[in-house]
Amino acid sequence: MRRYRTSARAAIAVCAAIGFAASLGLAASPVIAQETFSPYVDSKGNITFPESFRINMVHLGSWFVPEGGASGFHDVYTERTTVEAYRKTGKFPDGATLVKELRAAKSGDYTTGKGVNYATDGLKQWFVMIKDAKGRFPGNALWGDGWGWALYKPDDRAKNVAVNYKTDCLGCHVPVKNKDWVYTEAYPTLSPE
Repeated sequence: MRRYRTSARAAIAVCAAIGFAASLGLAASPVIAQETFSPYVDSKGNITFPESFRINMVHLGSWFVPEGGASGFHDVYTERTTVEAYRKTGKFPDGATLVKELRAAKSGDYTTGKGVNYATDGLKQWFVMIKDAKGRFPGNALWGDGWGWALYKPDDRAKNVAVNYKTDCLGCHVPVKNKDWVYTEAYPTLSPE
């Protein structure tokens, strides 16, 4: 009888522990380091396009490029938690996502002025960067210098068309190498209010 009571108590204790762990989301699924890194990166370092980023992320700021192949509006987004961390540390946290959407522009005369530029629904492309402070994918040509790099075209959001970040992405970021490769001056959201 004594052995039964001890076993019953042990079983109750185990059930209570499992229940407590489940309430914290720790039971029934293994904890995978990748899940805490970025929901947009798989175990091989493939970056997926962050669907619905315009409504699920925070708008950091915009650039307007008047001429050339990259002309138009460049709107940049990130996670709210990234903004909060950046405001505290002045650095992008591990796993931060930056999405830059390029849109065509038009201009017109309005009550606010003549030749007012505005973004259209003409999508050109998206750049996506994922902060990797730990160098998780050393053999992957799209990861390096603390970031994962991706480029998507409107005709196929499922395909990252960049093949090597050093030749496809890094050149535009060289002037801000000492700022973690990111032009932050157009991102007022990163500054405390």
